[in-house]
Amino acid sequence: MKKLNALFFILGTVTFNAQIISGTILSKNENQPISYVKVGVEKKILGTISDEKGKFSLDLSNLDPQQKIRIEVPGYELYQETVQNFKKHDQQKIFLTEKTKNIKEISIKPKKLVDKNWGVKTKTKHVIYFVNPVMNKTSFLGETALEFNAKKRSKIKNINLNIAAYTSNQPVLMRYSIYSEKNGFPDKNILDEEITVQLTEDMIKDGTYTLDVNNHNIWVQGKFFVGIQFLKDFEGTIKISAALFRTGFIREFYGDWQKMSIAAPAINIDVKVDKSANNDPDENAYSDNNAESLMPDVSKYNDAADQTDYGKNSSAGASLKLKDAELYYEIYGEGEPLVLLHGNSGSIKDYYQQIPVLSKQFKVIAIDTRGQGKSTDTSRKDFTYKQFADDLKALIGHLNLEKINIAGWSDGGNTGLEFAMKYSGNLNRLIIIGANAFPEGVDDRLTERFTTQMKQLNDIGPGETFKERRLLKLMLTEPNISTKDLNAIKSPVLVIAGDKDVIKPDHTEWIAKQIPNTKMKIYKDTTHMVPFEKADELNADIIQFLGKK
Repeated sequence: MKKLNALFFILGTVTFNAQIISGTILSKNENQPISYVKVGVEKKILGTISDEKGKFSLDLSNLDPQQKIRIEVPGYELYQETVQNFKKHDQQKIFLTEKTKNIKEISIKPKKLVDKNWGVKTKTKHVIYFVNPVMNKTSFLGETALEFNAKKRSKIKNINLNIAAYTSNQPVLMRYSIYSEKNGFPDKNILDEEITVQLTEDMIKDGTYTLDVNNHNIWVQGKFFVGIQFLKDFEGTIKISAALFRTGFIREFYGDWQKMSIAAPAINIDVKVDKSANNDPDENAYSDNNAESLMPDVSKYNDAADQTDYGKNSSAGASLKLKDAELYYEIYGEGEPLVLLHGNSGSIKDYYQQIPVLSKQFKVIAIDTRGQGKSTDTSRKDFTYKQFADDLKALIGHLNLEKINIAGWSDGGNTGLEFAMKYSGNLNRLIIIGANAFPEGVDDRLTERFTTQMKQLNDIGPGETFKERRLLKLMLTEPNISTKDLNAIKSPVLVIAGDKDVIKPDHTEWIAKQIPNTKMKIYKDTTHMVPFEKADELNADIIQFLGKK
């Protein structure tokens, strides 16, 4: 599920008998123009943003006269008026009343404040939110937000936005908002003053733009949202990194907020947590409800893997052409063959902590599964684990290998099981890590998330999301391994999972019981990401199971 260019927001507007209303937004107290004010229709995606001089134009054609016009900007009272009455303001001035600031003095001993960072930290360039006003000048002014949950009273110091790519020859105008929560969605903007930024490329350091908001005195507790909106079109493109298995929130102007279950924007915040407050002892302040709690943020591991040559090492790499695919693989070390199979949407580099250790004892053959990593696939057929097993059989034949060992993680483990059933004569020993025998073996919350993601991918466009949908469908419909199939596996198998895995614990135990010659190990305090989180322990267990210790 990579290169997901799914945002800022496609909408078409058709106008007949256009009635365009123009005006200027002014401060009532100072009689000065207010820049970049949102002017739109309540609960609708129709709206505009005033320019730096407070001027705006809005097409109100074919609207119900009783619909509400909504005008808001941080620091001023909300302005609402019916369309019927608002039309009377054409070419006139509209005054906003400045909010009365209620400053509360918060006295906390400095030694009681603890620095924390919450949110999505990934800097991936493959999963992105795509902002391009050239494609949609009328609709890119949408807003994206990420949910947080401060269990203790906390002050926001910095808001960090990870940007995968920035192309613009002019500053890009952005607004930051902090929203309260209502019924699981962003509600009211709690800021007393506007926070806007004119972003330029030189402000982005190491893929991150950091906004210092310490002087804004933003204190939060409970659930809240950090939102980002682009206020003015520009000639260029911005790509915001995003994390899979997280939920982002999006809306088009004053339309309803929608959950975007495919991925969440890479927004994270630096905070000071008040440890002296008598609050909930749970300190996990990123809102990780439902399926999100099952999949930890692995951006630090991905970043570390990117720093290695694994998956892009020309001296160790080669390709095998098949009828409708080309398999890329890398070979390290000498000795008994050990094949490493990665998980869904992964690649060779996911084993960056295993290859250097295991290659000292084995001939390690790391493979990019077809259609993933550097391997290609020209077919339009659904993926199956049986097909992946056939690909592996073709590769070991090409390499003149009679028997191999396999270590497969997640989807790679499923492929290993299929290989063990179909090509038992070519298998010595098998290690499966977080594998499942059928879709129902996966946590129901994650399956529900996958189903929602599939619907969203279909809505985006079947043609544009073919690769992502094919990989997702694989997890929703495969594998389909029976008790009889597992009973027939002849090779010794080591079954591994984390105690917090997305694979149901009883399912992992069931697999281990059905295979005649099996050992099982459950890693403590570990999620589905065993090769990342418990690399040393896993390496030692693989070496021992394969008889090298």
